[in-house]
Amino acid sequence: MSYRLVFTDSYNKKAAKWIKKHPTLKDQYLKTLQLMELDIHHPSLRLHKLSGSLTGLSSVSINMSYRITLELIIQDRDIILINIGSHDEVYRW
Repeated sequence: MSYRLVFTDSYNKKAAKWIKKHPTLKDQYLKTLQLMELDIHHPSLRLHKLSGSLTGLSSVSINMSYRITLELIIQDRDIILINIGSHDEVYRW
């Protein structure tokens, strides 16, 4: 089953800035997005729900240092991308 990634304007700005800052990670980022579309529950994404001020959001890993926070709507198979950055950056959002 595939999912649909929803790119908000806010996320697109953050992602463009992140890619410009980390050009060597662009391929890894794109691979993460492809994997999310194919199987959001793939073990390498390390999908997990967030708590505290980020309750209602989930997170996937690009690598051990960088994350994408997202809103996962299973019913409609939509994944709304919220934020991208280092572990500390996305979790204090």
